[in-house]
Amino acid sequence: PKTDIVFLKVHKSASSTVMNILFRFGETHNLTFAFPRGGGFQLYYPYHFLATFVQGFSPLSPRRFNILCHHMRFLQPEVQKVVPSSAVYFSILRNPVQLMESSFVYYRGASAFSRVRSLEEFLRQPHRYYSPHSGDRHYARNLITFDFGFNPDGDASPERVRLMLKAIEASFDFLLISEYFDESMVLLKERLCWDLDSVVSFPLNSRDSSTKSTLPEAVVEKLKAWNRLDWEIYTHFNRTFWERMDRDIGRERLRREVRALRARRAELARACLQGTGSVAPKDIKDSSLRPLQHGGARILGYNLKQGLDPELERTCRRLVTPELQYSSLLYKKQFPPPPP
Repeated sequence: PKTDIVFLKVHKSASSTVMNILFRFGETHNLTFAFPRGGGFQLYYPYHFLATFVQGFSPLSPRRFNILCHHMRFLQPEVQKVVPSSAVYFSILRNPVQLMESSFVYYRGASAFSRVRSLEEFLRQPHRYYSPHSGDRHYARNLITFDFGFNPDGDASPERVRLMLKAIEASFDFLLISEYFDESMVLLKERLCWDLDSVVSFPLNSRDSSTKSTLPEAVVEKLKAWNRLDWEIYTHFNRTFWERMDRDIGRERLRREVRALRARRAELARACLQGTGSVAPKDIKDSSLRPLQHGGARILGYNLKQGLDPELERTCRRLVTPELQYSSLLYKKQFPPPPP
């Protein structure tokens, strides 16, 4: 199994669920994480990543960390200072149309969105509300492009797009697609030589469908044009994802593996969860399992069954522990506070 991993956590792309998978694998195998200094939750995002942002990193010591997975703006030469040279690099992408719809609800306070009532209103005259100079501009334009370290306001000429795609391909071993999450987990398992239980998960940080909206076709076209760089990245890597799938796994085996993954998830849900799945924030009984609520989104969580045996309870709890709580827990384990 591969144990040295860089995961670029792209916003609003099922990346919290992938992070939970990495947290569980790292904890089970006693691996080290490149945590933000002081135990924060982001590596000084939205600045480009620097090795000095990592707790315990020193340019004088050759120490390397196994897993780098907290939010960062990618800059490979700096990343290479904190992980072994053998590290596997991957990320996950989401269709930029749904990504921006989600971003609009989640980051309503962002300067570009705060004066409009709807995404449609914003897209009618985006330059009226959007400033390329504001510190939070990336939430409103080409968020994928930004997280990968590029300029979200750069020109979208074919040559520039080609160079950007080449740069991503040179840095990353593979990219997953959140719309095909289960298929992506099969590919992840294959590429990292992990077992099925290592990649099984419950969806985390997902929002209540009452805040989701379907966009009219005219708005979708405007949105693609506004996020042209993201659209180019997504369509390119969606295509290469399926090419890789056909080459490395094949559709018949893929179907079998996806079936096995879904069956295992359903089995764990029956064993672990009260009811049939996720619940609204107000209905989460254990406050330590309540995810952070942000913007206009209502982030769902889970209730565990009572009276589980300790080993199963531990497995179940890890599967549903929200990102911030899990990160804090692992940070304290890796950097125990000095005794009083």
